[in-house]
Amino acid sequence: MTRFASLATWLNWQEQLHPRPIDLGLDRVTQVYRKLGLHQQHPLTVTVAGTNGKGSCIAFLEAIYRAQGYKVGAYTSPHILKYNERIRVDGESVSDEAICQAFECIDVERDQTSLSYFEFGTLAALQIFAAAKVDVRLLEVGLGGRLDAVNIVDPDVALVTTIAIDHVDWLGNTLAAIGREKAGIFRRGVPAVIGEGQIPISVLETAQEKQALSRLIGRDFNYVKRHDNWDWQSAGQCWLNLPTPAFKGEHQYRNASAVLMAIQELQERLPVSEAALHSGLQNAYLKGRFQLIPGKIPVLLDVGHNPQAVQTLIEYLQTAFPAVKIHAVFAMMKDKDIASVVSIMHPYVQEWYLAPLQNPRVASEQVMLNHFHQQAINCVHTGFSDFSAAFLAARKQAQPDELILIFGSFFLVSEYLAKFP
Repeated sequence: MTRFASLATWLNWQEQLHPRPIDLGLDRVTQVYRKLGLHQQHPLTVTVAGTNGKGSCIAFLEAIYRAQGYKVGAYTSPHILKYNERIRVDGESVSDEAICQAFECIDVERDQTSLSYFEFGTLAALQIFAAAKVDVRLLEVGLGGRLDAVNIVDPDVALVTTIAIDHVDWLGNTLAAIGREKAGIFRRGVPAVIGEGQIPISVLETAQEKQALSRLIGRDFNYVKRHDNWDWQSAGQCWLNLPTPAFKGEHQYRNASAVLMAIQELQERLPVSEAALHSGLQNAYLKGRFQLIPGKIPVLLDVGHNPQAVQTLIEYLQTAFPAVKIHAVFAMMKDKDIASVVSIMHPYVQEWYLAPLQNPRVASEQVMLNHFHQQAINCVHTGFSDFSAAFLAARKQAQPDELILIFGSFFLVSEYLAKFP
């Protein structure tokens, strides 16, 4: 008999089931993974870890492999509007029914083993991909790498995008410590693609310790950008006159380059044509990252929530919106580096609107205000009842051809897309 009839009820129950919402470690989830028999099935797998850029890399990989005609399973987090977005087969979010069926199987097999919300979701994705008989699985690490539930799967290529300070309570407070955690997805004899040249040495040391086949941007592969196209090359392959990536920003060339290295490593087992590369690079889609809503007063959505991410946001703003007055609707989670994000963005934002969110993890208005006061930033609007009120205030004050920027949290972007579609 099914425990719950709806996906919402399953998810609410999972949030209460495990004593800690984040509980890094593989023992419990591996036990259930084996009971489900999922360790016996192994479609080709690319696992992606890193502080920023994971979603972009998954989106590029998904679009390229689908353009080639492969059946692709993609697992990402968090979602923006619906939980179903986390699990996609052939570019489509799977149904409530499929997820509920997977949850039911997991619940039966786990017996008395307690699983977290994310562990349930990871096992459900793997179960759904097995049932769909996908050709390739694309798995995004949720937090860290070494002890993240996704790491129960041995990948055929492991890709690390960038390393920056984030989630210090779980990963450590130095780049070296965080890099070692992210590099925990590496495996002996398996290509370990590293998409950032200025990587902490701990990432390369971990690759060496694990006897992984490290592939470092700038050393083993690289790109040359031109006005309207770019070239990519490695020791064994060269692709010329590639189209500009679908996602904006200089960092997306680095993400796309890492993706092409991963594809090259799997080329013998999962061949991809140059036409599919072009199509995927041009047609990849990702909600909430430099997502522009055109209009008399354009709105830019960005889920960036750490200093490295907002630095790439600034690079994009300087290119796409030079000398434009920016009204920022802003909120952040209390465990993030709010002070650094505000400091980095302050020179580029003329008006701030602090948006309340109904989430226990969000920093309170007073906590946010303290950061602004400490940096002598006075153009801060407060006292809004909810996100909509903050956004409407920004829209009322903004003039034509100025920009409303919504950034600092996935939850902010979700609020906008849900209420102002």
